[in-house]
Amino acid sequence: MSGLHEIRIPIYPECWETCGNCAQGDITVWEILVKPGDTVNFDDNVITLETGKVALDIQSPHAGRVVEIFVEEGQHVAEGALVMTLEAA
Repeated sequence: MSGLHEIRIPIYPECWETCGNCAQGDITVWEILVKPGDTVNFDDNVITLETGKVALDIQSPHAGRVVEIFVEEGQHVAEGALVMTLEAA
């Protein structure tokens, strides 16, 4: 499969909203684990999000080469925000 794939912030787990233990404040990009030009495999960790109490690694849903990154470390993000684009392997 060829083409460009978008990686977006996934839907936040329901427990983040309801339990009150994790969802303390904004969701922040804690660390970006790749850079443009890097090759990633399916399920490789690409960014880490932080909620104030919980760190969550976000995996790539596709294999390919990182074309562009649209977030920065320390940036607050919302569900569905565009993180990066990949050129399919």
